[in-house]
Amino acid sequence: MNQGKGRGSATWSLSPTCHATDGREPCHAAQELTISLGVAKDADLKILIVDESPIRAAILEEGLRESGYVQVVHIRETANLLARIYAIDPDVILIDLANPSRDILEQMFQMSRVVKRPIAMFVDQGDTASIQASVEAGVSAYIVDGLKKQGIKHILDTCISRFNVFARLQGELDQAKSALEERKVIDRAKGLLMKLRDLTEEEAYALMRRTAMNENKKIVEVAQAVLTASEMFK
Repeated sequence: MNQGKGRGSATWSLSPTCHATDGREPCHAAQELTISLGVAKDADLKILIVDESPIRAAILEEGLRESGYVQVVHIRETANLLARIYAIDPDVILIDLANPSRDILEQMFQMSRVVKRPIAMFVDQGDTASIQASVEAGVSAYIVDGLKKQGIKHILDTCISRFNVFARLQGELDQAKSALEERKVIDRAKGLLMKLRDLTEEEAYALMRRTAMNENKKIVEVAQAVLTASEMFK
């Protein structure tokens, strides 16, 4: 999907965030996917409805249009759903399943894990396990009391807000994991240099830092090169 489009109120952005290790090495950019609301009209949002029932889809589409959303696309068949979603490239996805089977729910959840878009799922009945599975799959709003066209704007706003929150949290988690892995590489390289060059910890780090500056590289890249070279001579 295109992650750099801007259609007014639906602006997908990749926002760089810097995290330095020990405050000394270069920052790296982490991608955060967000939708900015309220910049322009609701009409700028492209909304995809996934519903096998044309009657239910018509009710939902009517509610959307009454709320000011005009770019609405309806998919009835769920075959090759992921490819069709990529082709349409919606800003928000609404899935109305009424009383879905476990297999259908799992199919939708699998799709939700892949598609990085706000997703609202409507079902007539639900249970704790299904709700938990929807959260784990990345569904932003799981509406258990079925399809109602009233309040659709509130549902969309909530869906998008939750998506942005979870996307930001996931980005921060990924950054923390990446920083931890980089720290492990740097520490291993420091230990190796201390042993081979008879250096103190501070001297080993200063050597890698100086090399990184001279070669215009990140310290973690220099550290990985040290480890790779050591493996060659074992």
